[in-house]
Amino acid sequence: MNKKLASLLAAGGFSLAAFHANAADKVTLQLKWVTQAQFAGYYVAKDKGFYEEEGLDVEIKPGGPDIAPAQVIAGGGADVIVDWMPSALATREKGVALVNIAQPFKKSGMMLTCLKESGVKTPEDFKGKTLGVWFFGNEYPFLSWMAHLKIPTDGGPNGVTVLKQGFNVDPLLQKQAACISTMTYNEYWQVIDAGIKEEDLVTFKYEDQGVATLEDGLYVLEDKLKDPAFKEKMVKFVRASMKGWKYAEENPDEAADLVLENDSTGAQTEKHQKRMMGEIAKLTAGSNGALDEADYKRTVQSLLAGGSDPVISKEPEGAWTHEVTDEALK
Repeated sequence: MNKKLASLLAAGGFSLAAFHANAADKVTLQLKWVTQAQFAGYYVAKDKGFYEEEGLDVEIKPGGPDIAPAQVIAGGGADVIVDWMPSALATREKGVALVNIAQPFKKSGMMLTCLKESGVKTPEDFKGKTLGVWFFGNEYPFLSWMAHLKIPTDGGPNGVTVLKQGFNVDPLLQKQAACISTMTYNEYWQVIDAGIKEEDLVTFKYEDQGVATLEDGLYVLEDKLKDPAFKEKMVKFVRASMKGWKYAEENPDEAADLVLENDSTGAQTEKHQKRMMGEIAKLTAGSNGALDEADYKRTVQSLLAGGSDPVISKEPEGAWTHEVTDEALK
């Protein structure tokens, strides 16, 4: 800032700090789900001033069961979204050109949690059972897994009956299903908190089965990246966000407390969020924010092999870029 502008600001009763605050670049982030430790890195970056240090004014918009991040960004309601790659690639194939600019989550937290009393000990034991599966794009890793195992998903003694599972664990508690979809950091612990002991459960992590797909990544619209100013803004956003994520990994209890402070609904509990943050830290560990191309290829192949109705019909082109993280990680 030149001396003349500084003098004018001083004469008008404005501070240089106020000028910089007013000049901050606005960024709107749309989360995939409600305020919880799954998104702790972004809340940490905001509360610790990491975004402000980059000259950014970041608004974090919580998600929910009726909010589709891809629709929000397509409608101009966000600059960047958190989404799972199956959903993002399906959206891209349908005409909304989402691009992955960073991948804070290295590992998948998705798994099937089964009642031991159902007789399920190995994936082969799924045959003849009812399994709870999330849809809205979250079913494709499951369908890929079943296709790999050559287990039909249309019922019968040699197949599985798919129960469209809501965002709760009731089908397992009410014994409507032998196994249900859970995340290592969320629904699994809801089952435990409901009174079922860990020793009475059998779990199958998608990561261990070789069919895991990439989860929480950062996505923007392809056309926006052609604007140098927007691209630079995303470089700053990713740099600050990853600083937030690494701080959260190293200070999980503090990060969980910050999440709770930002939960306007008051629906979250300290016990659940601190436990969740501990599990989330295991998934972000090992990522510096840059997408691993091998992880991307594994995800694509899993989605292409998703049974008779795969989420994508061909290998995507231009669905990710290292241009933002290459600059952010310098």
